[in-house]
Amino acid sequence: MVDSKLIVSIARIENLIYFFRGQKVMLDSDLAELYEVETGVLMQAVRRNIGRFPEDFMFQLLEEEWEFLISQIVISKKGRGGRRKRPHVFTEQGVAMLSSVLKSERAVKVNIEIMRAFVRLRMLIASHAELAKRLTELEKKYDGQFGVIFQAIREMVKQPGKEQRRIGFRTSNK
Repeated sequence: MVDSKLIVSIARIENLIYFFRGQKVMLDSDLAELYEVETGVLMQAVRRNIGRFPEDFMFQLLEEEWEFLISQIVISKKGRGGRRKRPHVFTEQGVAMLSSVLKSERAVKVNIEIMRAFVRLRMLIASHAELAKRLTELEKKYDGQFGVIFQAIREMVKQPGKEQRRIGFRTSNK
């Protein structure tokens, strides 16, 4: 059963999930804000437990990824009071691991909500895949008379990664 007194809304969390290197991730600064700690405190806890955060749990953005992020979500640049270092991002597994290094009750509750948001996104992506499969089956069943309709529906339900508006953004795999 979902708690009716959420600390942070799932919709807000979903807006903080980005796509980098083919993975759904969250920025260290966004996580710190959700946990109500300074980014430095969050990263210090991570550094003290670095063995729990392999590269598939957490990685630092490349310079070009960081520049792209700055241009997309209007983060101030170094010379204008912004961050001096490229951010670290955490995958779903990395976020789950954070609850073991951050001992606060809020961190545990926020992590539960973040996990729910990741699950919801996975379900949404899966439902799009299932809908596309069923549409293909219908298209085969009926001849070309409904081709325009099928194409219009296909455009509306394109899967992320196929020239469609996505949550977050994608950079080149490096």
